[in-house]
Amino acid sequence: MSDRQRPTALPKYVQISEMLIRDIAAGRLADGARLPPEREMAEGLGTAVGTLRKALDLLVEKQLLERVQGSGNYVRAQTDVASVYSFLRIERVQGGGLPTAEVLSIDHIEAPHAVGFQSPNGFRFRRLRFMDRVPAAMEEIWLDGAVTDNVDAQAVSESLYLYYSEVLGVVITSAEDRINVAPVPSWADARFGLNAGETAGYIERTGRSHTGETVEFSRTWFDPNEINYVSRLGKT
Repeated sequence: MSDRQRPTALPKYVQISEMLIRDIAAGRLADGARLPPEREMAEGLGTAVGTLRKALDLLVEKQLLERVQGSGNYVRAQTDVASVYSFLRIERVQGGGLPTAEVLSIDHIEAPHAVGFQSPNGFRFRRLRFMDRVPAAMEEIWLDGAVTDNVDAQAVSESLYLYYSEVLGVVITSAEDRINVAPVPSWADARFGLNAGETAGYIERTGRSHTGETVEFSRTWFDPNEINYVSRLGKT
């Protein structure tokens, strides 16, 4: 299914800007690097020049790109840049990568007691996470039922944090990750690179609002052949 057909897909220009932001953070696009000419770059990305320019405009706004008249577009690396995927810590083994996700199911059921939600119930999202269109991780994400009594599946974006903030008015301001290994769950999609029961990289995340309340809890099983967990601190 193409991005245009997928109702959850972010706009193409946002996808491109996020890909470039992640490539800059990973060092795949170094500070001072000159991007290819826009027409050539658009052709390589399979998009229109106008769409690419909208993506580059977002990078200029974030001070990640400098346009030099008659010369081109130059990377200006920054740290702690706000983006749709600011909290996403998994990357392709070679660095960066464009995240997309396919929702497998959304259920309103009793939440695990240990997550510490205000409500006994929650919304459970199960997704297959792709990086550069490569199946890379299985995700199980719980949202506190106290946040909302309804989730519109048609409105859920590939970025749940974007959906939380724009539709539900909830902003996750901090998160705690615990990294380990764990068996791939029985419900894993057949496209995932590891079979159920095989050992995968594993992340448990607790997401909190500005008041300190736990509003989200997630489990992510990732394929270490494709993915690294990366957390960058300070200036690199």
